[in-house]
Amino acid sequence: MAERVPPRRVDGLLLVDKPAGPTSNAVLQRVKRLYNAAKAGHGGTLDPMASGLLAIVFGEAAKFSSALLEGDKTYTGVIQLGVTTTTGDAEGAVTERHRVDAGAIDVAGLCHRFTGEITQTPPNYSAIKVDGRPLYAYAREGAAVSAKPRQVRIEQLRLAFEAPDRLRFAVTCGGGTYIRSLAEDIGRSIGCGAHLAELRRVASGPLTEQMAVRYDTLETLTDVQRLAALLPPDTMLYGLPRLELDDSTVADLLHGRRTGAPVGQSVGKSKIYERSGQFLGVAEVTADGRLVPVRLMATGQAAAKADHRF
Repeated sequence: MAERVPPRRVDGLLLVDKPAGPTSNAVLQRVKRLYNAAKAGHGGTLDPMASGLLAIVFGEAAKFSSALLEGDKTYTGVIQLGVTTTTGDAEGAVTERHRVDAGAIDVAGLCHRFTGEITQTPPNYSAIKVDGRPLYAYAREGAAVSAKPRQVRIEQLRLAFEAPDRLRFAVTCGGGTYIRSLAEDIGRSIGCGAHLAELRRVASGPLTEQMAVRYDTLETLTDVQRLAALLPPDTMLYGLPRLELDDSTVADLLHGRRTGAPVGQSVGKSKIYERSGQFLGVAEVTADGRLVPVRLMATGQAAAKADHRF
């Protein structure tokens, strides 16, 4: 019997083109095994029926995955009009059917109505917790428990008829937006009901599906090729300014010490680097001109002690 190889430390970001069918966790676990990685997670769940961009974060990269979770995402897909389901998507049981009058639907008006800050109620079949339990657990028991409505942001929405009862869409939205709920709300506003029939994530911030590796392709790659497919952890911090530090400032930060911020640096978080270009993590310039470590790469025991919630 071959001796089992211990998991190894892998740091980086892998963009996977997830197919429709498997859960995000199933993809994560398979990818983790392929890399023989000690630690891995994902930067935003895709439902089983959805395909497209799934970010897998390994090792130290996991410290910065909140930037992906909270950032804008772009989706394409299809809304089926006239049919509602228990889950709000094509995987649920049909609950109602209604006639669709395509000629009476103002597509431009719908795009305007559902763009900007809107109120949305998360679907009952979701992982949001109420009293410590995920909503889908209540829904499977038939209990009438719902999450509170919340504000989400739709940056851009485009709709076009694919068929008299089907709308193809492209949407860019802020973190926390449920596309299933958006599809249901559009159907409700028309008066015929709707559910999400198809969904694909095509971008997360500037990270696009063209940058992703097909899930089935990973099986065929050598270990060297898989490692070469990893992106550096700072790829996820596209929204933060870059700040290069001198050696003494780096030493202070790695030991968790507050230090003076570079002259003229704006208040707020920055991704920080050594002069050599090595990525160190995230630090914050405070209003009183200090530079405080927020979340650092584990370059040593002192850096690990300096980590705080990001």
